[in-house]
Amino acid sequence: MSATSHPESRFDDIDSLLACPSCDMLLNDRNVAANEIAACPRCHTVIEAPRPLAMTRIIMMSFAALILLFAALFFPFLELHAVGMMRHTTLLDTIAAFSDGLTAPLTLLMGALIVFLPLIRFVAIVYVLAPMAFGWEPLKHAIPVFRLAEAIRPWAMVEIFMVGVAVALVKVAGLAQVTIGPAFWAFVALVIVTVFKDNFMSRVTVWKTLETRRLS
Repeated sequence: MSATSHPESRFDDIDSLLACPSCDMLLNDRNVAANEIAACPRCHTVIEAPRPLAMTRIIMMSFAALILLFAALFFPFLELHAVGMMRHTTLLDTIAAFSDGLTAPLTLLMGALIVFLPLIRFVAIVYVLAPMAFGWEPLKHAIPVFRLAEAIRPWAMVEIFMVGVAVALVKVAGLAQVTIGPAFWAFVALVIVTVFKDNFMSRVTVWKTLETRRLS
């Protein structure tokens, strides 16, 4: 059963201060036990929520996300049937659709936001967490790699892409017969796995573990 507590707002040591990610209130850090939740006393944002075997589960979800991402890239995404003609497209075809003329930069932007940045982030999370899940010291440069993974998190927009696809399907459905391919469902699963992984990860706990293992 989870218990909720609040970090102290009395400042004992400036090196042990934490800032609430929502309201920026400064709080004294403290050790939080597994299945306990530390929340901001002002805005009640969850700051730390360690869970048993959390790293192992996050690594498994990251591997699952990588598999789903590659499946979404190379399997058929959609098939369109109209006036006796049939056309199937993959996710790579969708990205390359803007590769001509002045819209060419959009190809690079779409490829980065829905493929390369998520790929880098999943690989970075596995790189950082896998050794610590086995009880080992963090690999070299684990701290900057995790910092990179956190920095690109807002820019990995697989869920935004799926919202755009859903809107487009509603409009295209009246003009042609649309058949959803396996890559579409792989991408839907990718979005779900990514959301679960991000919600399951306690980032403060990861930072603390990195510091502790690195100094031990």
